[in-house]
Amino acid sequence: MSNVEPSNSSAIAVRRCCFGIISDAHVALPHTIWRSPNRLHQMEVGIPALEQVFEHLQGANIDFLLMPGDLTQHGEPENHHWLGNRLARLPFPTYVIPGNHDFPARTFYKSKISQEEFVDIYRKFGFQGSGSRPYYNRKIFPGIRLIGLNSNQLSADGQHIDGKIDLPQMEWLNQQLNEYQANQESNPNSDEILMVMVHHNVAEHIPNQSTHPLGQRYILPGAVMLQKKLRDAGVKVVFTGHLHVQNITDADGLFAITTGSLISYPHPYRILTLYEIGSRESPHKARVLGDRPQPNTPKRWLEIQTHTVKALPNWDNLTAVSRQWAGDHSEAFMTQLLAKSSLNLSLEDAEHYSQEIRYLWADTARGDQQLSFPSLPPKIRIYCEAFGVRSHNNQLRFSDNNIALRID
Repeated sequence: MSNVEPSNSSAIAVRRCCFGIISDAHVALPHTIWRSPNRLHQMEVGIPALEQVFEHLQGANIDFLLMPGDLTQHGEPENHHWLGNRLARLPFPTYVIPGNHDFPARTFYKSKISQEEFVDIYRKFGFQGSGSRPYYNRKIFPGIRLIGLNSNQLSADGQHIDGKIDLPQMEWLNQQLNEYQANQESNPNSDEILMVMVHHNVAEHIPNQSTHPLGQRYILPGAVMLQKKLRDAGVKVVFTGHLHVQNITDADGLFAITTGSLISYPHPYRILTLYEIGSRESPHKARVLGDRPQPNTPKRWLEIQTHTVKALPNWDNLTAVSRQWAGDHSEAFMTQLLAKSSLNLSLEDAEHYSQEIRYLWADTARGDQQLSFPSLPPKIRIYCEAFGVRSHNNQLRFSDNNIALRID
């Protein structure tokens, strides 16, 4: 990954658009809040945090907002309707997709909406013209197209939602990608950018995510094949959520950008700006001429800035409080992380060491954190520290929160 555009006095940056990402907002009106004593998430701050972020995004003059799923706590109708009505009052367009919490398994919660009801509630937020399909392909800004996917499938036993893109949707996706690729090839001067948004991850954002029993729940099966499909069609960026972690992974030229949850430490959201770097003489006309790139062809850069909600009414030091909350409620999760890993620890040992790594998940979720557990046995220490920033050629690479990605 490249962090900055090389300095060039003969080139200028032309802003193409600016947009926000809010992921896993888990909206819960006060009377609907799930009061489980072991929950890792702070539902109470969800709506106040969302209002603060909306105010910031409005002041930042963004062109549109993306919300990659888990819009509500558990798919409660009143929470969906509240959010749909709130989004309708924003001064910028918003595009949403469903997450696994948005229309839960039929036997799991008494009060929930169906897939069809979800589409109807959010019809104005990406699903215009999609019929009853919970996925879409839309032009969302001049020169920018978005494919929003549904990665939620009811399990065979009806007890939970699996992360999966079913066959009809995959066939539809193949058609959309083929049409986009054919259009790009037949129009060499086309500068249309195709972005993809899906709730479940399409690349690993934590160590061994695709093989660990806990991590597997957050990544799509066949993710590597999907990556190739997107790359081959010319897709450069895909936006996901679900994992509640700040991370950007370069999957051989496809940037998988996952954004943490607004209701979990560190309560992040992102603002992204798309720039083109061209010559001073013709920044708008510098394009590919014929089949051969010319020296003055603009370079596209996606600048990513991460922001966090640090304080709210009655939560003066939200950052410290929420990190402590995560540490206090993480023991069971950390035990399973160790016990089901390749470390081959007994459950008793995993429970013991989980106390020493109680803040591991919070610090992983923040992104760009160098982790250190000097008191752990070497094998366990190496395993746990791999969740943080690692050295590349004796240099630490910070690439989860604030970075510029070249996407041409």
